[in-house]
Amino acid sequence: MGQALAEGLGGTDAFSVVALVDVCEPRALFGARYAPSLVDIDASSIDVVIDFSTPEGVADSASWCALHGVALVIGATGLTSAQRVVVDEAATKVGVVMASNFSIGAVLAERFAALAAPYFESVEVIELHHDRKVDAPSGTSIAAAHAIEAARATAGMEPIANPTERLTIDGARGADAGGGVRIHSVRLAGLVAHQEVLFGGPGEGLTIRHDTYDRSSFVPGVALAANAVDATPRFLDGIASLVN
Repeated sequence: MGQALAEGLGGTDAFSVVALVDVCEPRALFGARYAPSLVDIDASSIDVVIDFSTPEGVADSASWCALHGVALVIGATGLTSAQRVVVDEAATKVGVVMASNFSIGAVLAERFAALAAPYFESVEVIELHHDRKVDAPSGTSIAAAHAIEAARATAGMEPIANPTERLTIDGARGADAGGGVRIHSVRLAGLVAHQEVLFGGPGEGLTIRHDTYDRSSFVPGVALAANAVDATPRFLDGIASLVN
């Protein structure tokens, strides 16, 4: 992901990629320099840190950015409550954007799902990712499920009842993300990131599907986020407000 962002952002006139940070030197630097850690970077030389690493890495980046007055864009998911506290505290000192998905298409799919939610009796989410993704369900599917749950609640709808009375294998019905909206996670080699929201009603169904075929699809959303924040303290949860 770092390689895709460095190549995509560095190939525009709007951004200059200063450094790529990783424990191992990346195969390509795209005109930037390599740094094994943020502590090896002069904070005055950068405006924003973009972190798609790990929850542990995000916490370290948030602390460093807060200390040095540098804005932060976060694309990693699966943070613990303690790590999230570090991010929230950083946002009291600098601008922070944290999103479960930076794909414009994924943001629009979530918006469409929330729009459809009050019109169907039941809904389930299937998220499919590559076999190296370590957390499940995906942050994108959780965000979609919560948006659907909120839309149903606003419309005065009851939580979705689970008709299953007997599980032959535990977990066969997925996980309840709230309000009876269930998420099913798939991990397969060859995939990147894909999601289906399936709605069901009397005599009809509606499927909203989004497919990410290449990580370059995240570059426009990351660019929106990087342009939206600076050292002014604020926290932006997702990029939906940036997509008009």
